[in-house]
Amino acid sequence: MAFEPPQRLVRALGETAPDGDDWLEKLPEFAGQAVAAGELTAERVQVPGGRSSLVVLVRTADGTPAVLKLAPPRARPESERAALAHWAGRGAVQLLAADLGEGALLLERLHPDVSVRSLPEARALLEAAGTLRRLWVEPPAGELAHSFETVEERTGRQAGAMRTSARTDDEVAPLVDAALAARDELLAAPPERLLLHGTFRQSKVLAGDRMPWLAVGPDPVVGETAFDLARLVRDRVEDLIASPSGAATTRRRIKRLAESLEVDRDRLRGWTLFRAVESGVRARRVGRRKDAELLLEFASWL
Repeated sequence: MAFEPPQRLVRALGETAPDGDDWLEKLPEFAGQAVAAGELTAERVQVPGGRSSLVVLVRTADGTPAVLKLAPPRARPESERAALAHWAGRGAVQLLAADLGEGALLLERLHPDVSVRSLPEARALLEAAGTLRRLWVEPPAGELAHSFETVEERTGRQAGAMRTSARTDDEVAPLVDAALAARDELLAAPPERLLLHGTFRQSKVLAGDRMPWLAVGPDPVVGETAFDLARLVRDRVEDLIASPSGAATTRRRIKRLAESLEVDRDRLRGWTLFRAVESGVRARRVGRRKDAELLLEFASWL
């Protein structure tokens, strides 16, 4: 079969591709090699799919449904592999094989069209938060400990890009300054050092057969739980912005999530601010103006 990447993936990777990167052009070849190496039978490419990887629905040699995921090096697939191996299926999709080629992972098949985002908002937040809690564990020791960035390292890279944008864009400068100040304060005394999902939101929690809900697509990082939970706060941001009570709803959401997961409310608010501003500035930089406007307005409430 043809392993052509969906347009959603092509657009997303095109925004961040370094000069000379030819991973997308070679992706059909990589997929074919991984299918052959694992003696898999390919059913179809998942469409619209994600923004950082190609997902192919496959069956193993014994007929077991599975998913073949292929991601470019800049998406840190080896870090994902290490995290999934450490979680061993507890709260996250099960890693079946990671020796099918560079950037290729074989995963258990979940129900890709059913995420907790399909639930009513209050229940979706509850189920998502419960799934996230199971992932917060001590990071692996030894050699695997070096597989993961820290929150300080990741946000340090992001902070550099934010400062560059603020120097040339007066409109975002005040929010960038506030977000960077929050980061400095939060990093001064982090309360814990746990393995985190890194990019958690409702659409990253899919229905499964082994467990009702399982997390997928981590970009793992080591740090405090408030950093992980912060991305969940702004889920369905378009609905929050459209609501006359969006700002009040956001404050209640921060309070409810902080209390239910025993996270400091002020630290959650601070990381929510930083992550929303970082995402908004990045969206603005690559020309996704509508996304940028939503995120920066949301950040202004914090």
